[in-house]
Amino acid sequence: MKVALHACCGPCLIEPLDALTERHEVVVVFANPNIQPAEEYGLRRDTLREWAERHGLDIVEAAYDPDAWEEIVEGVRDEPLLRCPRCYALRLQQVAAEAVRLGCDALTTTLSVSPYQDAGAIDETGNRVASEHGLVWLFEDYRPHYPEATRRSREAGMYRQNYCGCLPSKAEAEEARALRRAQRRSR
Repeated sequence: MKVALHACCGPCLIEPLDALTERHEVVVVFANPNIQPAEEYGLRRDTLREWAERHGLDIVEAAYDPDAWEEIVEGVRDEPLLRCPRCYALRLQQVAAEAVRLGCDALTTTLSVSPYQDAGAIDETGNRVASEHGLVWLFEDYRPHYPEATRRSREAGMYRQNYCGCLPSKAEAEEARALRRAQRRSR
């Protein structure tokens, strides 16, 4: 089966790619209009490209359109339970379009590597998007692989971001880190 694999970043690609290439032909698609600012987008894209080049892997890059992301989260920007599924859908729609163009049979994503993502919402959204495009949805919860992905990406010297990608997630991550620091100091 030919599978379009959505890559959110280089570090999260490593483990799902290994698992999938054992069974399928894989096309990696970088589709992340949520990532801001543009410099951050470039860092993540370039990290992915550099790793892929070292491993003889081609990357398909969907159009970077942060305005499309802003449109889909209008009114729910500060509500992660509503914002994130819309974001997943936008990115997976982009990958599904590339999958159809490239003659793929299936669609999946690296998003479930992160323990900070909603695996249930990813699965539900991916299933719907794949169905709309006549593709098979191959979901796997890769969260158990997160420690190994972290270790391997550090060993490879990859840039590792500290927020999902959108500016609201950056603020939320900074707030969570500040709270953890304050809790450690109060012990």
